[in-house]
Amino acid sequence: MNQRFSIFFSVFLLFTSIACAQKTSSLKSGVWQGELQLNGTARLPFYFELKKTKTKTTIEIMNAEERIVVDEIIETGDSIRFRTPLYDSEFICEIKSGGKELDGEWVNHAKKENNEIPFKAWYGREYNCDKSLPAFKVLQNSKWEVTFSPNTPQSSKAIGLFQFNPSEHKLTGTFLTESGDYRYLSGYACTDWAYLSCFDGSHAYFFRWKVLSDNSLAGDFYSGSSGYEKWVAVLNPQFELHNPDSLTFLKKGYETIDFKYKNTEGQEVSMTDEKFKNKVLIVQIMGSWCPNCMDEIRYYSEVYPKYKQKGLEVVALAFEKSADPLTAKANIKRVKERFNIGYDILITGLTGSEGASKALPMLNAILAFPTTIYIDKKGRVRKIYTGFNGPGTGAYYEKYKEENQLFLEKLLAE
Repeated sequence: MNQRFSIFFSVFLLFTSIACAQKTSSLKSGVWQGELQLNGTARLPFYFELKKTKTKTTIEIMNAEERIVVDEIIETGDSIRFRTPLYDSEFICEIKSGGKELDGEWVNHAKKENNEIPFKAWYGREYNCDKSLPAFKVLQNSKWEVTFSPNTPQSSKAIGLFQFNPSEHKLTGTFLTESGDYRYLSGYACTDWAYLSCFDGSHAYFFRWKVLSDNSLAGDFYSGSSGYEKWVAVLNPQFELHNPDSLTFLKKGYETIDFKYKNTEGQEVSMTDEKFKNKVLIVQIMGSWCPNCMDEIRYYSEVYPKYKQKGLEVVALAFEKSADPLTAKANIKRVKERFNIGYDILITGLTGSEGASKALPMLNAILAFPTTIYIDKKGRVRKIYTGFNGPGTGAYYEKYKEENQLFLEKLLAE
């Protein structure tokens, strides 16, 4: 979203909210089923709850246990547009069927191409699910070794974690990769197909698969407007990914990193600033467009106040989708406000993994967002952690928090 549109949207929202303060929304309150049409064929279902008062309408997007509150909503006549709370995207829809149907598109302004996806939603609609086959019982509390794009040079590994409730046909779970997890996924197992999906305002993911006669899995993965790859999986409780501490490292001859960028208030912050001396410093490589980064920021926005008085400092380096400084600044400010972040997020003016590698040439590579660098009181890099497996991964997230706390306390005690 460019700066001109952002200003227009804010002004339009202000005047519309004033003009319509006493107007009741025509949309029906309750649970809706939304549907995004991916890759021209696949239909990603997700659910949201629409809530109304006399003066305000809000929407809660539901992904398994996650709830995403949308409160930037403009409704005028038979049209509605609502902006997602963290990411640079919005829905633009026509209201139909007396407030029981929406027809429009989801626009992801963070993308330059293929950034519009057809969208429909229906009030009170439930997923049409036939009786599940006994084969799906193999998905109950199970762990799988997953291969994306099998038998190709682009193949990659993941861990599939699934929980299946056969009495309701409901399925939840996620996929862990070496760059992070696919967060909260939910769906159903019906007839001979199972599916999991997620929409969080930034990413639209749809996984579907069959259970084969040997109890292995074979399926499809759709992502956004055009992403697609096949995947297979076998039950393997012992399978693990590479250690996230081993993927990104300092090049030979280096002991630390260096940076100098401005924060959202225009103040220059550098690695050599007095406030970082004799402190344990965590440097987050992130972007406001990245859901895994938001999970990590949510975690560190709670950790930082707990350990600040003991000598911990945190700083984030933002690599936005847009190199425009005004757009980048606006997006980062939204993140800071949403999570009430007490530490600096610096605007690098660079984008993507290439930009991050350029900003930190002493590292072999930036392979994932987020990447987290731990620096001790003497200014030496002690660990670099690639990716982030957040709360959607359950026991993996709890284990990460426990190990991370022990490591931080060790550095602070030195």
